[in-house]
Amino acid sequence: MRLVVIGVNHKTAPVALRERLAFVGNDLNTALTELKVFTDGSVIVSTCNRTEIYVLVPQSVPQLASTESSPNNSSATMTAATDEHIITIKKWLAKFKNIAVSEIEPFLYVHRDTHALTHWLRVAAGLDSMILGEPQILGQIKQAVHLSQTEHAVSSQLGWLIDQVFAAAKRVRNETNVGAQAVSLGFAAAKLVTQIFDNLPSRTLLVVAAGEMNRLVTMHIAGLGVGRIIICNRSPERAEALAAELRQANRSVEVRRLDELPQLLAEADIVSSCSGSMAVLIDKNMTAQALKSRRYQPMLMIDLAVPRDIDSTISRMDDVYLYSIDDLQHVIAGNLEQRRQAAVDAELLVSQLVVEMERQFQVRKVGAHIQQYRTNTHVQVQQLLTATLKQVENGEVDTEAAIIELSRQLTQTLTHAPSKLMRKAAREGDSQLLDFVVSGLHDSYRKRR
Repeated sequence: MRLVVIGVNHKTAPVALRERLAFVGNDLNTALTELKVFTDGSVIVSTCNRTEIYVLVPQSVPQLASTESSPNNSSATMTAATDEHIITIKKWLAKFKNIAVSEIEPFLYVHRDTHALTHWLRVAAGLDSMILGEPQILGQIKQAVHLSQTEHAVSSQLGWLIDQVFAAAKRVRNETNVGAQAVSLGFAAAKLVTQIFDNLPSRTLLVVAAGEMNRLVTMHIAGLGVGRIIICNRSPERAEALAAELRQANRSVEVRRLDELPQLLAEADIVSSCSGSMAVLIDKNMTAQALKSRRYQPMLMIDLAVPRDIDSTISRMDDVYLYSIDDLQHVIAGNLEQRRQAAVDAELLVSQLVVEMERQFQVRKVGAHIQQYRTNTHVQVQQLLTATLKQVENGEVDTEAAIIELSRQLTQTLTHAPSKLMRKAAREGDSQLLDFVVSGLHDSYRKRR
């Protein structure tokens, strides 16, 4: 298959080295352009915790041009050719990043052929992620592929493999539960929202404090299509920064003062709070007044703060669903265990899909060889036919003799390749191949009679 994956081991590589080996901005475009010179297609996946180069290597390299290739050593020659290409890519990477090969070598891993295809599918399906089953990596791979296509770095053969990987990854996610449960605070919070509310464009999200944890939860909930977002924060600058990020996705966002919280609470269907305050920000009386103003429409409150921002006794009130960070982490822990169990099924399916893809690849590869063989045979037949017709037209031979000679030449042409293959099988003692060719030819002869 000649597929090779070279990646940076983010578990062992120092942070500084990982940062230097990452591909960002114009680096990616330039790298893909350079890789085209000595590969048959490439894709570079570079994320916050993953740097991998996926390439199809050519069947031979200049260094092996003098190596004699015989039927007995063709496999060894191909392996040696792949080894040479791997060395070439490592040297290119080191030069491109202006780092010595000896400095990066201990922190690189390499997968080839079946192992490379298995790795790519596991990555695309979220089985090789820090968070098991997370879906973002598939989107990141698709972005990387799109960039490679834009730079004309995806060959037809690599493009076919990419299509197979995407289709297989979709099957893994659809046919197993590896990505079914929320395993991050943001996903868990968003899942709660969808379980409690419908018609999300009509709902209001109140964000109390704009710290990083609350930002992540807010981005997930906003991504569900919540119609209105209100941000309360002591620091107007941080609130405006989050508001600007949300507005880029065309969200309706308001920034309000923290002292307006009692009035704003009545407008909120969903509250996410993580202030770092030592005192409770939302108490029972404030919530009771808000519910009364809302005519007791249900509210979801998510308290991510330690110590708590929201009075824990509110959980006993009707029409309020209160979840603390401990509650969410218990949910996540249970979901992670379910994902781990589902991962066993997913890994088995990956193995089956890789075998299926390799079989399809071989059929596709043989199909190309068959087409080439037919084309060459057609050319030979046309040459013989043209020469025969010319002899007849020039009166060099009578028609009957020309037809007899043409039949003899066509028989030699059409039987040359299978005869050569049978002799080779017999000479090398490959009885299985010999029996297969002989039985196939006999079957073909019987069907034509």
